[in-house]
Amino acid sequence: MNSFWWTLGKILNGAWFYDNIGDIANWTFIILGAFGMLYWLNWQRKFNQQAENDPNQIK
Repeated sequence: MNSFWWTLGKILNGAWFYDNIGDIANWTFIILGAFGMLYWLNWQRKFNQQAENDPNQIK
């Protein structure tokens, strides 16, 4: 088991990993975060419209 962790550490520490996989992972998280933010903002807009149309809503 110890050799597994040492091997994994060597792979993740290598320049090849960051040059090839690191950029893809970074862009994937950036794109997912942007889509998540847009999805959340769309729901927030709907909730704001619903609150404006309901005069009995506690604000």
